[in-house]
Amino acid sequence: MTLPTLFLLLAPSGQAGGRGLGIILFQAAAFIAIIYFLLIRPKVQQEKRHREQIAQVKRGDEIVTAGGIVGEVVHIKDDRLTLKTGESRIVVLRDRIAEVRPAGAGEPAGR
Repeated sequence: MTLPTLFLLLAPSGQAGGRGLGIILFQAAAFIAIIYFLLIRPKVQQEKRHREQIAQVKRGDEIVTAGGIVGEVVHIKDDRLTLKTGESRIVVLRDRIAEVRPAGAGEPAGR
């Protein structure tokens, strides 16, 4: 079935004109807007906050890596951070940080 044929089938006959197609287009636009505001926009805002938080990491902050390692930042060089975790030191890429806890913040509430 071709697209013009589909439009002819969707358009009501008689005096209504192209009203049926308009309703369908309005519903599609409303559906897309709902999906955008409920799913896409919050995720983009969360990612933006996370990128800003990672960019502001400083010496003394406690971080949690994507692998679950918790450590204190002792050295920062470009995209690599040196963490002191327990009795050892490890080097972690900046983009593998899952959570940043500022120095002196302690445990998050509820844990």
